[in-house]
Amino acid sequence: MVIALVGYRGSGKTTIGRKLADRLWTKFVDLDELIVKKAGKQIREIFEQYGEGHFRDLESEALRQALEEEDIVLGLGGGTPIREENRQLVRQRAGKTIYLRCDPEVLRARIEADVATAANRPSLTSLGGGLEEIKLVLAQREPFYRQMKDIEVDVTKLTPDEAVARIARLL
Repeated sequence: MVIALVGYRGSGKTTIGRKLADRLWTKFVDLDELIVKKAGKQIREIFEQYGEGHFRDLESEALRQALEEEDIVLGLGGGTPIREENRQLVRQRAGKTIYLRCDPEVLRARIEADVATAANRPSLTSLGGGLEEIKLVLAQREPFYRQMKDIEVDVTKLTPDEAVARIARLL
């Protein structure tokens, strides 16, 4: 079974996904890592050199490739669900889709604490990546996350291990 994790940047898709895959004795696949590997560039560089549209095309291609696998935990990119074709593909192939919900203030703190995020991820608006950007982009994306989800887990106050334990009970 494919278990897909959706949520905003900083919600824990990669950290929780790796731990969940270990607990379920399966493989973890990070969609952003697939894109970076295939493109040979960081996501920020792809955005800067080719634009968001090109990045989204690479993302859709990587998603199709990832969903050919069986028995994986798949961490989607925060923006993967904005394309209808991606939402449909996940609905068709994923056994369960879990929305990792998190309060914007906590997302900001997690993003700021991760030095790799600033170096490798672009700002998503002209607001420069702060709390206002998070609130704005989350408001745009959350309806897609909720449309896709089978399960919603509020990870705002959970450690990754607590989140994994909760998800495992809900599967």
